[in-house]
Amino acid sequence: MQFHLNGFKPGDPDVSPAAAGHRRAGDPLPDTVDVLIAGSGPAGLCLAAQLARVPQIRTLLAEPRLGPMEKGQADGISVRSMEMFQAFGFGEKVMRESVWINETTFWAPGEDASLARVARVQDVPDGISEMPHVLINQARVHDMFLDIMRHSPTRLEPDYGLKVVDLSVDPGAAEYPVTVTLEHTAPGREGQVAKLRANYVIGCDGARSNVRSAIGGALHGDAAHHAWGVMDVLAVTDFPDWRMKSFVRSQDEGILMVLPREGGHLVRLYVELDRLGEHERAADRGMGAQDIIAKAQRIFRPFELDVKEVVWWSIYEIGHRLTDKFDDVPADQVATRAPRVMLAGDACHTHSPKAGQGMNVSMGDTFNLGWKLISVLTGRADASLLHSYSGERRAAAKGLVEFDHKWARVVGARAEQDLADSATDGLPRVAREFVNNLPFTCGLTIQYERSALTGAPTHQQLATGFDIGKRFHSAPVVRLADAKPMHLGHCIEADARFHLFVFAPAGDAGGAGGAVATLCEWLEHDPASPMRRHTAAGEDVDAVIDTRAVFQQGFRELDYGAMPALLRPHVGRHGLCDYEKVFCADLKRDEDIFAMRGIDRAAGCVVVVRPDQYVGHVLPLQARDALAAYFAAILRVRG
Repeated sequence: MQFHLNGFKPGDPDVSPAAAGHRRAGDPLPDTVDVLIAGSGPAGLCLAAQLARVPQIRTLLAEPRLGPMEKGQADGISVRSMEMFQAFGFGEKVMRESVWINETTFWAPGEDASLARVARVQDVPDGISEMPHVLINQARVHDMFLDIMRHSPTRLEPDYGLKVVDLSVDPGAAEYPVTVTLEHTAPGREGQVAKLRANYVIGCDGARSNVRSAIGGALHGDAAHHAWGVMDVLAVTDFPDWRMKSFVRSQDEGILMVLPREGGHLVRLYVELDRLGEHERAADRGMGAQDIIAKAQRIFRPFELDVKEVVWWSIYEIGHRLTDKFDDVPADQVATRAPRVMLAGDACHTHSPKAGQGMNVSMGDTFNLGWKLISVLTGRADASLLHSYSGERRAAAKGLVEFDHKWARVVGARAEQDLADSATDGLPRVAREFVNNLPFTCGLTIQYERSALTGAPTHQQLATGFDIGKRFHSAPVVRLADAKPMHLGHCIEADARFHLFVFAPAGDAGGAGGAVATLCEWLEHDPASPMRRHTAAGEDVDAVIDTRAVFQQGFRELDYGAMPALLRPHVGRHGLCDYEKVFCADLKRDEDIFAMRGIDRAAGCVVVVRPDQYVGHVLPLQARDALAAYFAAILRVRG
């Protein structure tokens, strides 16, 4: 972590100096803002936390509730989201507070119809990520994003008691084309309205999104017509796997899922309730917490369940729905208009909570969108970049909805449909499908299609473990300057910068005339270099594109002083040297990144990583024109 760049900084390094000119929540509403975010759920807060760090962006976050969330709703954090949390700087905090899901067990009726454990599987496959799958109260995730916001230069906080009720877009207006109608929800102010204008509006306002309705969007899909109950409880039980993630299927009463929660005692139960009629809603049954408890007790028999306290509960219906488009631009106007209104999270896709993907995919939406908005609003990229948001994230959401549709039916199958298959591995169907789906539920199967942001796989063989279009799969390295063992991916922060990871060919130690030094010399000085073309005058050399190198030798075999100047840049107000750009393989621990990620030892390569941690391209070290062309298709010329 670097925090003395522009002078000695005492105190908490996570608290940035406040920037002048930003309003505080509760102050009179402004006439105009750069970005208005509707809703402070995971999607809205993930976006706000990114924008809050940029002093020149004015953001307003409108939330109808009167204060922050305290309990309930989502709880599962996939390994992909944990990798994202690392970029925000609170991955370790979540790991300390949360419960880690290491094993998943499966229970079903035995020969005498009583429950028996029929399978147990490892929850996160070995080597898939350095991060665990964890469970934690959604409210704590909110708290961590809120801390980033309030400690950022803009000191951004939600405007509670304020909801978006309508908006209109003037496509011909160059500045602030979106007129937004806001309504107060606080006691004494109910029904009072205000209007402001925004450059961009992001609808993170849930499945009944007013933002989606205002741009003519609708959710399409189906419902399984089945009610499920969910509750967080403190309870006494003799069920052996109370602190394991467990699927429990009874003979005649259906299924429930046990999800241990943080703190050592709290547990969440998802309980199958009743099938619903074609036009019936769960609310029509008048069911409550006691109905969920009673059904859970019947499923658990012969084990006892004595609920001492219900912390939170809800009853929901399974639905799988997706909106046509994630922005406001009609298909026939894409070539002439850039998006001004975009949707994220439940506003554009809904699904059951059984796969634990809702909060994760919602945050993935706005992690994708955040760097693109920052790039446009700071002048680094043309507004047309925003078209890529709907294209990339709708495809990801479509895959989730299709997966969830199938998985919900596997989970909800009858006992006789979930028999073990002796012809394969002897696992019940639900356990077998669970194992097959682990890469998906870990959040690691998203692969963005070829586009300006995702290059062709022409040179994929140079780094077979860094799939173009998939998330950058981190691996251990040693930082040369201080011999610190660490993960290479952990030097990627949520700061809207691109990253060039230069993997040196065999024998290259960074000296003059070598492949790495020659590439660095071109990047730093040649007018055709993307670093020269897309970095504005007065910005640090790594302000837009951050270059780092990884060598095959052990750290004692390399000379830091012989490294190219680009890998020892002098940045910030004082021109201090950045000592954190050079790494080498961790040979001492036998964790060689070149072997682990299939990097061509003889040729080396360049791996381009987007600001959202996805691999944008893999190129040879000598592919200067291709590297320049990749960035030219995304960023403006500013050098």
